[in-house]
Amino acid sequence: MPVSSVFDTHSPQAGAISRLFLLSLGISAIIFLLVVGLVLYAIVRYRGQPGQEDPTPVFGMRHLEIAWTIAPAVILLGMFGLTVTTMRATNPPAAKEADIVITGYQWWWDVRYPQAHVVTANEIHIPVGKQLRIELKGGDVIHDFWVPQLARKMDMVPGHTNELLLFADTPGTYLGACAEYCGTQHAWMRIQVIAQSQAEFDSWQQAQARGAAVTADAAANQGAQRFRQLTCSSCHAIGGTGANAQVGPDLTHIASRNTLGAGIIENTPDNLARWIANPHAIKQGVLMPNLQLSDADVRALVAYMEALK
Repeated sequence: MPVSSVFDTHSPQAGAISRLFLLSLGISAIIFLLVVGLVLYAIVRYRGQPGQEDPTPVFGMRHLEIAWTIAPAVILLGMFGLTVTTMRATNPPAAKEADIVITGYQWWWDVRYPQAHVVTANEIHIPVGKQLRIELKGGDVIHDFWVPQLARKMDMVPGHTNELLLFADTPGTYLGACAEYCGTQHAWMRIQVIAQSQAEFDSWQQAQARGAAVTADAAANQGAQRFRQLTCSSCHAIGGTGANAQVGPDLTHIASRNTLGAGIIENTPDNLARWIANPHAIKQGVLMPNLQLSDADVRALVAYMEALK
């Protein structure tokens, strides 16, 4: 599993934030060391000696007072200017259509590419070297989108749309998470940003825009039938099948994703069977119900989902 670090940045936006953080940390460290050093110096230099009389108090020292007033003011003004510069570097330009719309739910991410009519979940694919405008929305409670190596943190508030820029200068998988406590499974509301070459991204997007694959496999066809007969289609959409509910994640190409349950387990046939049989045993509190399915139904549904690449 790749490791996400705020110091290993791969976008101008994340780099600007990291530099501002490091500068603030450095200035704070210098001030801390200066204060501690002066305190230790005063303790040693001016400690009381046996038989020594009390020192004469000094009431005011104008030059020193001016210095310790001007110095912090200069530091604060400098930090203010750098903060404004960083904000300008990370804020998206005005009046541009969103490339991706992301909505946070308890506890997963709905990801939509409106111009390509692509819907997926818990994974964001982007082309390397291209700056994308992202719209962020809250579907139920307040969430917070954060991919430290690529972008700033941004709240996702129900009824309000926020925006940010997403950019990657190097191919790879970048980890993100919800950074605003949102309930029981907040810690397992993970997201992956997969940065690819333009050709790879175009290929992925074209595949995602197609409806569910048609298969001749008997078990998969049985699973498709059970998907329609059970309550699965009341919550999930599968493109090209007539199932278009938007309560839970879109499953049109679920077999192509890396994880299940917003990052809590790897997407394998065995894990998918466990998830379908009893999602609460894997992610306690998840809103997907335990339907008490038979082993035969679970196997059929897994066969169907595995065909949805």
